Amino acid sequence: MADTVPTIRIPERDIPVYAEADVVVAGGGPAGVGAALAAARNGASVLLIEQRGYLGGMATVSQVPAFCPYTDHIKPVIRGIGLEILNDMKSRMENAFQDEWRERLDWVPIDAEILKRLLDEKMADAGVKVLYHTFVGHVLQQDGAIEAAVIHNKTGTQAVKANIYIDATSDADLTYLAGGRFAIGGDEGELQPGTMCFVLNNLDRNKFLSSSEIHGRDLKHAINKAKSEGRLRVARDWAGISWLNDHTAGFNFGHIFGIDGSNADDLTRGAIEGRALVEHITGWLRETIPGFENAFLTLTGEQIGIRETRRIVGDYIITADDFLKCRSFPDDIARNAYFIDIHMAKPTSGMTMVHLPPGESHGIPYRALLPVGIKNVIVAGRAISTDRATQGSTRVMPNCFAMGEAAGTAAAILAERSSRETRSIDVAALQRRLVRQGAWLGDAINEGYRDL
Repeated sequence: MADTVPTIRIPERDIPVYAEADVVVAGGGPAGVGAALAAARNGASVLLIEQRGYLGGMATVSQVPAFCPYTDHIKPVIRGIGLEILNDMKSRMENAFQDEWRERLDWVPIDAEILKRLLDEKMADAGVKVLYHTFVGHVLQQDGAIEAAVIHNKTGTQAVKANIYIDATSDADLTYLAGGRFAIGGDEGELQPGTMCFVLNNLDRNKFLSSSEIHGRDLKHAINKAKSEGRLRVARDWAGISWLNDHTAGFNFGHIFGIDGSNADDLTRGAIEGRALVEHITGWLRETIPGFENAFLTLTGEQIGIRETRRIVGDYIITADDFLKCRSFPDDIARNAYFIDIHMAKPTSGMTMVHLPPGESHGIPYRALLPVGIKNVIVAGRAISTDRATQGSTRVMPNCFAMGEAAGTAAAILAERSSRETRSIDVAALQRRLVRQGAWLGDAINEGYRDL
């Protein structure tokens, strides 16, 4: 017989309503940022709730060192708010960085501190009400719609109310609390591993590059040698290194397995094991890699970086076949050209990578953002409705900006007529507005709406 979990009953009580808005956005990562800015710029009143003390999601919380590609190797696919933020961040970087990256849109290194301030300022300029150090712990529902979200923070327990809720929590927490349907991981529940990203200072980039033929620019040769000698405990023979200047770099290096980012015990283990692995890796780098002899560990992520948790079951599930055939949809609200990138679930597993040809992309339909059975929630970010293979492609931060912008724009359009029915949206009106805002939905849609 399965063990029963002890329970207690919380007494019924009245809680204050903290705020009412046209749109409540839960989560301040790229999807939440795009959603909040788009909704506010389109005239809606917006409350953005974020559990940390800053915005940016994995880029700032977990120190992911670079943005994945914005282009299909020929042209930018992610435009609008996402491209605006990328270019504005670059404009605040050191002159040498700007010289190196001014015309480049793929794998641009992230300065987390610049990004934090930039996003604070953009929210203020757009009139978004931001509430930090707060998370949603419960929802109140009636007739398939969320009536209020219950929030928790140092002030206590309060409620927020909106016509439309945008779930940008990455793990679809709001939809989960509302009883939405989900898939998670692979057929056996396996999940991509987490990574504790980190920043090193006091490096010598020129010395490192001068010997890169020996160790590899991604350290592949050095890693394989060290693994064979038993000196390095990592599963994959690759390190993502993103140079902010000649002396500072961010690292996406190493995996922690069996981490479910929607489980607090797993996140705790990921934090502890992740920091221990970073310490081990940093010691190896100092001992082995030219230019890293005096490496100083400046920072590890506040949270281990998470690649995969829940995926909603939406009105449409984007499939690998859609990806491979570069399918477009009549209700496209964004496009994706990033490759399928599924990291091994176990140390002995392999990587899965499937690339599209240069210049090709597939559409992301609005229906994939709508959780089945819930009327007034739009999901944006890596938890949208896809199969597992496609989630390995759509999950990355540039895509999340684009999906968030679409969700926020849709919410604002609905707010204009006081509608809570996400499925009642005029898709043509949504696409037209996205195109006017600078989004790219494919040449056919963009050319059709450009002059309207």
